[in-house]
Amino acid sequence: MKKNIETQEEIQIIKDIENGSYISVDKQEFEQLNKTLKNAASNTIKKLSKRKAINIRLLETDIQKIKAMALNEGMPYQTYITHLIHKFATAQL
Repeated sequence: MKKNIETQEEIQIIKDIENGSYISVDKQEFEQLNKTLKNAASNTIKKLSKRKAINIRLLETDIQKIKAMALNEGMPYQTYITHLIHKFATAQL
Protein backbone atom coordinates (compact mmCIF):
# COMPACT_ATOMS: atom_id res chain seq x y z
CA MET A 1 0.00 0.00 0.00
CA LYS A 2 1.50 3.29 -1.10
CA LYS A 3 1.03 6.25 1.23
CA ASN A 4 0.53 9.64 -0.33
CA ILE A 5 2.35 12.63 1.08
CA GLU A 6 -0.37 14.95 2.29
CA THR A 7 0.74 17.37 4.94
CA GLN A 8 3.04 20.37 4.78
CA GLU A 9 5.08 18.79 7.57
CA GLU A 10 5.69 15.67 5.47
CA ILE A 11 6.70 17.79 2.48
CA GLN A 12 9.08 19.81 4.67
CA ILE A 13 10.68 16.62 6.00
CA ILE A 14 11.33 15.42 2.46
CA LYS A 15 12.85 18.79 1.51
CA ASP A 16 15.05 18.72 4.62
CA ILE A 17 16.28 15.20 3.80
CA GLU A 18 17.00 16.20 0.21
CA ASN A 19 19.01 19.28 1.20
CA GLY A 20 21.00 17.42 3.87
CA SER A 21 19.45 18.95 6.99
CA TYR A 22 18.97 15.52 8.56
CA ILE A 23 22.03 13.72 9.91
CA SER A 24 22.20 9.96 10.29
CA VAL A 25 23.13 8.65 13.74
CA ASP A 26 24.63 5.29 14.65
CA LYS A 27 22.52 2.59 16.28
CA GLN A 28 23.99 3.06 19.78
CA GLU A 29 23.40 6.83 19.73
CA PHE A 30 19.85 6.30 18.45
CA GLU A 31 19.09 3.74 21.16
CA GLN A 32 20.38 6.09 23.89
CA LEU A 33 18.35 9.02 22.53
CA ASN A 34 15.28 6.79 22.14
CA LYS A 35 15.63 5.59 25.77
CA THR A 36 15.99 9.18 27.02
CA LEU A 37 12.94 10.37 25.08
CA LYS A 38 10.80 7.42 26.22
CA ASN A 39 11.79 8.12 29.82
CA ALA A 40 10.90 11.81 29.42
CA ALA A 41 7.54 10.90 27.86
CA SER A 42 6.79 8.44 30.66
CA ASN A 43 7.63 11.03 33.31
CA THR A 44 5.45 13.60 31.58
CA ILE A 45 2.51 11.21 31.40
CA LYS A 46 2.89 10.36 35.10
CA LYS A 47 3.03 14.05 36.01
CA LEU A 48 0.04 14.99 33.87
CA SER A 49 -2.11 12.10 35.03
CA LYS A 50 -1.95 13.01 38.72
CA ARG A 51 -5.25 14.57 39.69
CA LYS A 52 -6.65 15.87 42.91
CA ALA A 53 -10.28 16.63 43.58
CA ILE A 54 -11.22 20.06 44.87
CA ASN A 55 -14.46 21.63 46.01
CA ILE A 56 -15.33 25.22 45.16
CA ARG A 57 -18.44 27.23 45.71
CA LEU A 58 -19.84 29.09 42.72
CA LEU A 59 -23.01 30.98 42.12
CA GLU A 60 -25.66 28.88 40.47
CA THR A 61 -25.86 31.34 37.57
CA ASP A 62 -22.10 30.97 36.99
CA ILE A 63 -22.45 27.19 36.91
CA GLN A 64 -25.28 27.49 34.38
CA LYS A 65 -23.11 29.75 32.19
CA ILE A 66 -20.19 27.31 32.39
CA LYS A 67 -22.47 24.40 31.50
CA ALA A 68 -23.83 26.33 28.50
CA MET A 69 -20.30 27.19 27.33
CA ALA A 70 -19.25 23.55 27.73
CA LEU A 71 -22.28 22.41 25.74
CA ASN A 72 -21.26 24.75 22.91
CA GLU A 73 -17.81 23.14 22.95
CA GLY A 74 -19.32 19.65 23.05
CA MET A 75 -17.82 18.49 26.32
CA PRO A 76 -18.87 17.90 29.93
CA TYR A 77 -18.66 21.00 32.06
CA GLN A 78 -16.05 19.49 34.42
CA THR A 79 -13.82 18.78 31.43
CA TYR A 80 -14.47 22.28 30.12
CA ILE A 81 -13.35 23.81 33.43
CA THR A 82 -10.14 21.75 33.26
CA HIS A 83 -9.67 22.89 29.66
CA LEU A 84 -10.01 26.54 30.71
CA ILE A 85 -7.51 26.09 33.52
CA HIS A 86 -4.94 24.51 31.17
CA LYS A 87 -5.54 27.23 28.57
CA PHE A 88 -5.04 29.96 31.17
CA ALA A 89 -1.99 28.27 32.70
CA THR A 90 -0.21 27.82 29.35
CA ALA A 91 -0.97 31.42 28.36
CA GLN A 92 0.84 32.56 31.52
CA LEU A 93 4.06 30.69 30.62
